[in-house]
Order: sequence, then structure tokens, then C-alpha cells
Amino acid sequence: MGIELLGFQTTIASPVTLKGIGVHSGAEVSITFHPAEADAGIVFQRVLSNGRVSEYKAVSSQVGNTDLCTVLGMSPATSIATIEHVMAAIYALGLDNLTVEVHGAEMPIMDGSSEPFIDAIEQVGVRALAVKRRYIRIVKPVRIESGASWSEFTPYDGMRFEVEIDFDCPLIGRQAWKGDMTPSVFKRELSRARTFGFMRDVERLWAAGFALGSSLENSVVISDDNTVINVEGLRYTDEFVRHKTLDAVGDLSLAGAPFIGCYRSYRGGHKMNANALKALLSDPTAYEVVETATPRQRTRARDMVAVAAPGFAPWSA
Repeated sequence: MGIELLGFQTTIASPVTLKGIGVHSGAEVSITFHPAEADAGIVFQRVLSNGRVSEYKAVSSQVGNTDLCTVLGMSPATSIATIEHVMAAIYALGLDNLTVEVHGAEMPIMDGSSEPFIDAIEQVGVRALAVKRRYIRIVKPVRIESGASWSEFTPYDGMRFEVEIDFDCPLIGRQAWKGDMTPSVFKRELSRARTFGFMRDVERLWAAGFALGSSLENSVVISDDNTVINVEGLRYTDEFVRHKTLDAVGDLSLAGAPFIGCYRSYRGGHKMNANALKALLSDPTAYEVVETATPRQRTRARDMVAVAAPGFAPWSA
């Protein structure tokens, strides 16, 4: 039996603001989530120091650098970095329309997970809109490979993630997470998983101007003797693969519409996620655009029907 899906679009009920530091810049950042009208999508607006606004729709065509995080925009002077944890929360809670006002060059890292963004959204609540939501339903497999790494989309009656990692580190090793994605599953099993890194990489990242805001308050740090430095330890025994899955949820939200299918990856990351999504969206025979055939707020994936939507390409804003 397929999982329940939202039949109509949503936004938040009222604005909410969060403040923190950027994990790479180390600078103070504030973001405000604002409600938006139907079909607006998720839009990021960076308020620059001169008062001008740099705007990006959260879609695949707007993605720039994906080396250490997912960035919207090509120019560091106007781009918005580290959006994946915010987008994972937005996507998992089923939000379609939102304006994210940003004062800073990246999202605040908060505690390194999506939980603070989940809490903020749930604090103000989600509001249903009277416009049907459209989905991208996978109808045939699409796979990409890069060395020993691979990612693929396959047909599935729901929204599923199967993510596997394999690190040359005895603390992590080979871990896998599999599950159908719903708000409750994301909140319970993925939302609290924090970003992680190795102590041996810190000086190299600092020299390159990255991870300047990273600390034990927002990252799981692995020492040279392969132990967790954080006093409180891990939140999940397999927190590493759960965070990689959280990242994948955020990265794939940049399709611009939820997908119905299964996403699988092995030794993936932001770049693999982005490239797999681009491979899917560049093949119109691999998916169809569907929506609910009933007036119900919730429906099943199997009850979705294909719609004639030649102009529906939110990923290419």
C-alpha cells in the first residue's frame, strides 16, 4: 500500500525567524520564513549589505557549487550556501510555497541538523491552499555513476530513500538507511542527525576559508584515533548515514516538486545528488507529472493521475 500524499499545496501560517552562525563563514546569520501564495514555490532572498536583494528559486537550475554544501547561485557575492538542512525540513513537512529572507551568505547551521527548522515551522503551523499539488512520478530507472559511487531513481508507489555510505574509518564503516519518507519518519529518524567531519581535515578547511563556524555545538567531530570527540556522543548509533540521507532529502527537494519513486545511492553526496536529479529531469521519458484526481486533502500515490502540463518545469526557473 502506498503512503499518503498531500493532494493540495501548502505554506506556513505566519512568519518565523531563526538566528545563528554560518558553518563555513562563522558570521552571524538570520533567516525569516514568510508565507507565500500557491505556485510561488520555495524562494530564497538574500538581503545584501547595500540593501539590494539577490533572489533564487530553490530549483535544480539555480544550483552552483556542491563541493562541501549545496549553494544557490554562481557568484559568492550574491549566492546563498548550505541550504540543504533547511530544504530537507521544508520538503519533509510538505511545504510547497515559502519565501526565505536571508541576512547573510549562508543558512545558520544551528545544531548541525534539521530539527531547529522543523521546530520553527511547527511553531507557526502549516496552512493548506486551494490549489492542487503536482508530483514528479518516476516511470523508469535513471542511474549515474562516478568511480565506485552511484545514484539512481526507480519507480515506486510512494516516496522512498535508500542511502548507503562506506567510509575508510572503523567508527563509520559501511552504514545504510532505508525508509518511506513521511513527516513523522523524517522527524523521528532523520531530523536530529548532525553534520560530521574529521579532525584531520580541519586545518585544511580553515586554510581554504571553510568550516570557520564549525564547532562541537554544531558538528560531530571524529578524532585521529577514530572516536567521537563530542562529550554527549552520537544521537543515533548510525547518525552518519542518517545525516547523509537528510542531505539527500534536501538536495532532491530542488526538483521543484515532490517526487514519487525511490532514490538510492551508494557513497553519494551533494554533487552526486545534484547530478542524479539533473539526469532525471533531462530525460522527459523517465517521469510524468501527476496530481490527485479527487478533492481530498490527502491521497495515495496510486490514485495520482498524469496531467497535461507541458509548461510545468519548476526545476528550470
